[in-house]
Amino acid sequence: MFNDIGPLELVTLAVLAVLVFGPDKLPKLIQDVSRTIRKIREFSDSAKEDIRSELGPEFKDFEFEDLNPKAFVRKQLAGGGDEYGLKEIRDSFDLRKEMNDVADAVNGREPEPAATPKADLRKAPESDGRPPYDADAT
Repeated sequence: MFNDIGPLELVTLAVLAVLVFGPDKLPKLIQDVSRTIRKIREFSDSAKEDIRSELGPEFKDFEFEDLNPKAFVRKQLAGGGDEYGLKEIRDSFDLRKEMNDVADAVNGREPEPAATPKADLRKAPESDGRPPYDADAT
């Protein structure tokens, strides 16, 4: 929650707190705030436990963090099980080969058999004097 607050900002907040509330009232204020935060956490934890107990044993692995859309999508699509075949699709798609095929079509050359990109870069320049196409440079 407060991961993006830097040390200079913390010092500034402390100085402002001392100036606004004074050194006499500041310890009492800190105790009150920490007590309130503790009560809110206890209330939240008890509400989560009530919801888990009401859902029953079939939802024993339910995590409230999964309700965050980003976490839900990440868990469902990139999780342990590959239900949607994404790994197969990712493995079958070769961007370098596709880019080389497009470059060959644009330059009017016949597509070359599959070769490693390093072998393509080390070959001699074409007869028209242009250097070979480098898919990594674009």
